[in-house]
Amino acid sequence: MPRRPADGNGTEPDPRFLLANERTFLAWIRTALAVLAAAVGVVHFVPGTHLTALRTVLAVGLAILGAVLAIGVHARHRAVERALRAGEPLPRSRLVALLSVVVAVSGVLVVVLVLAN
Repeated sequence: MPRRPADGNGTEPDPRFLLANERTFLAWIRTALAVLAAAVGVVHFVPGTHLTALRTVLAVGLAILGAVLAIGVHARHRAVERALRAGEPLPRSRLVALLSVVVAVSGVLVVVLVLAN
């Protein structure tokens, strides 16, 4: 007979799935921290005084993305755990698309900054 989780909702899933969900959460948190570090790097290490507004927009955008990822991945982690316990399909995530678009746009802006100097 399946064990009931401590909160009484659903059944206790295989621990390997819960641990995989936790590893995925930690990988996303590392990604959020890397994006925040990139924001700091843009502010402090992108050379030149030309296009300072573009540099500021890029740094602020990356910082916001890092914060959104950290919050979004927490919600995703909880939703996946709930689905695992309820035996439901895993929810889709918009975080991958968001990260892809913002990193691609950031790459283009970095190229503009480099070529402008």
